[in-house]
Amino acid sequence: MTENPQSGSPDKEPASQEQAVETALDNTERAEPAGRPTAGPQPRPTLGRLFLENLWAANTFTVTLLSLLLAMIVGAVLMIVSDPDVLATYTYFTARPTDALSASWTLVSEAYANLFKGSVFDPAANTLNAALSPISETLTYTAPLVFTGLSVALAFRGGLFNIGAQGQAIMGVILAALAGFLLPLPPGLHLLVAVLAGALGGALWGFIPGILKARTGAHEVINTIMLNYIAVYFLTWLIVQNGVQDPNRTDAISRPVDASAQLPRLFGDGLRAHAGILLAVLATWAVAWLLNRSTLGFELRAVGANPDAARTAGMSVTRTYILIMVFAGALAGLGGSQMVLGTTAAALTPLVVAQIGFDGILVALLGRVKPWGVALAALLFGALQAGGNRMQSYSGISLELVTVLQALIVIFIAAPALVKAIFQLRAARAARLQTSLAKGW
Repeated sequence: MTENPQSGSPDKEPASQEQAVETALDNTERAEPAGRPTAGPQPRPTLGRLFLENLWAANTFTVTLLSLLLAMIVGAVLMIVSDPDVLATYTYFTARPTDALSASWTLVSEAYANLFKGSVFDPAANTLNAALSPISETLTYTAPLVFTGLSVALAFRGGLFNIGAQGQAIMGVILAALAGFLLPLPPGLHLLVAVLAGALGGALWGFIPGILKARTGAHEVINTIMLNYIAVYFLTWLIVQNGVQDPNRTDAISRPVDASAQLPRLFGDGLRAHAGILLAVLATWAVAWLLNRSTLGFELRAVGANPDAARTAGMSVTRTYILIMVFAGALAGLGGSQMVLGTTAAALTPLVVAQIGFDGILVALLGRVKPWGVALAALLFGALQAGGNRMQSYSGISLELVTVLQALIVIFIAAPALVKAIFQLRAARAARLQTSLAKGW
């Protein structure tokens, strides 16, 4: 009987069946000690332990949460240092340390309690309007910041740094207000036209740096900064012109926007929250869909990642740059229109837009230039602004401290390595953090 040849190396003779069995047994015996547990089966970790382990790791959520905590701690120190009465108790700290600690705790706890009561909920409220007032103020401040934050984030995802959201918001508020008091239109249609006019004004102001970048290579940062100044001075000039200035006033203020062009209020006439926050949520969804679901969004992200590779793949970088800045300008213009069509103001003034364009840059960075992250960051900034007003009134804390808190939050968010070093986050997750930052920024 002829044996079947065994497959193997052509330079060696086929192994016999007994040798093969011995080899398998030997390998098994050597593998068993390595795989055998030393002290019985390991218990499965509980869900709570898994949650804490994942929370206390260097992921984006943890870094953001700890950045807020660090900002509040530094803010508390600044409150103590800036209060002369509390600071005086530290002159005899070694004799009576409880005085200094008690005074510091009273100052900081009352300040942050008023921050919460002014932005989220006041437990002492005895009427429905008083209970809804804090969240109403927060939403009022949030709505325009969502639009300007999305404007900066959209441009950033396309590889452009839109510093001109402030100027685009100014042009948006100008055209929205002009449409609001110059066009005699019926309600509903009047509001729609005013909102679209605001978007058009911002889109026009975004088109200029977009076409310059695409056609001549002029840097968008320089162009948008210059256009910010042009928009500011144009608004200052326009307000005092005949037909625009309020005939009953001698100062720089325009005619009021007609009631038919104003955004409806969400909670009645006693509260300032208006339908602009609904438009902000809709705009956030639209930008998220544009970036993640559409062909144009894919081209936008591809150009932002590598313009040369995108051009090689057949994408029009020139067209994409122009569209990016037009869309970004339209979003900022919508944010500006909120300032005059909503409840913040009813007429044009030199400071009607405040700093929503520049705050939009911080919102975009805090939201890691992702649409829904931007919306949440705008909500946080709106809460800080609304709560800061009460904190100033009730606790005597300077409103500028709220701006310092905002800056500290952004600094810690932008420096994850610092947060990890302070809180000793697990180094094993550092690579995942860097990956998330690379995708987000």
